[in-house]
Amino acid sequence: MNLNDAAFARIVRRAVDRIPDEIMRHVQNVAITVEDWPSEELLADMGLPPDEPLLGVYTGVALPERSLSSPEIFPDTIILFREPLLDICETVEELEEEIEITVVHEIAHYFGISEERLEELGYA
Repeated sequence: MNLNDAAFARIVRRAVDRIPDEIMRHVQNVAITVEDWPSEELLADMGLPPDEPLLGVYTGVALPERSLSSPEIFPDTIILFREPLLDICETVEELEEEIEITVVHEIAHYFGISEERLEELGYA
């Protein structure tokens, strides 16, 4: 699938709009950005091989780990990786659904849910 940046951004907005308000109303000050690929350094930091199809990542401090006495200086961000998402999807509908799933997965990390727990719940 081949989409220009504007078309991909529209699909991201539609996918995020599909996430239920019951989840999104608890998400505050989290930016969603798009990069083409994860860096080799990011994959290495995460213990993933260079060819791992990483779709997204949450960067920031999870809510349960935050401290009122030393607030974070960087904003929380969910980064979506455009090329891996495009590689695994064959249709726009499939892409929109995969982006929604990826954003919800990363929001779970924002709430402090570990990758292991997500696997236990069937969301990894």
